[in-house]
Amino acid sequence: MIVAMQPASRTNLADSAAESLRAEIVGGRWAVGERIPNEAGLSKMLSVSRGTVREAVRAVVSQGLLETRQGSGTYVKSAVDPTAALDRVKRAGLRDQWEARAALDAEAARLAAIRHTPADLETIRRLLAARGTVADGGREEFIRRDMAFHKAVVAASGNSAMVEIYEFFTAAIAETIDSTLAGQMPEPDAAAHSAIVDGIASGDPDRAAAAIRAFVAPILLELDRLLSR
Repeated sequence: MIVAMQPASRTNLADSAAESLRAEIVGGRWAVGERIPNEAGLSKMLSVSRGTVREAVRAVVSQGLLETRQGSGTYVKSAVDPTAALDRVKRAGLRDQWEARAALDAEAARLAAIRHTPADLETIRRLLAARGTVADGGREEFIRRDMAFHKAVVAASGNSAMVEIYEFFTAAIAETIDSTLAGQMPEPDAAAHSAIVDGIASGDPDRAAAAIRAFVAPILLELDRLLSR
């Protein structure tokens, strides 16, 4: 007896059907090596047309979960969801980026606390005030403003090599910012940013570096939690 699945509800029916198939395979509806229902059966189960079923099956075949045997049918090849593994890889890469950024930002803040000029501090404070929120011009504009603030902190370090390295890693650093705006990670709030400025203004390098570590800590904790799942 064929038990109906939930109807596909997304605009792209083929993608939705493929997701439903993938979920059923990973969930153990069919064992590895077992033949899944034919197009007519899947069409009924997914509440979509046969053409949509064909597209969905092709997508899941390309992901390595199914294999089509000529003249025999389509069989479960693997019950391990490759998209979950890819997500973990992306998160691991993101954690590496955040760790690298934290190290660079912390040392820059330490040096900025020692070497900043009144003009440096004025620039940093002005850029923090202008940072605003995502609602002020959208995500890309917010990332640009946020990057300007952090670049000003690095510039205040007085270390030209750090400035060049930060410029080199701008794309990766922008990705770390974007990750917090996409709902994946907690976005450091205004108070966390202000603490960095206060640490630099205090002239205490340890306080400035500690502000960076506090700024990054919730994000690294969340990445650790996601990677451990």
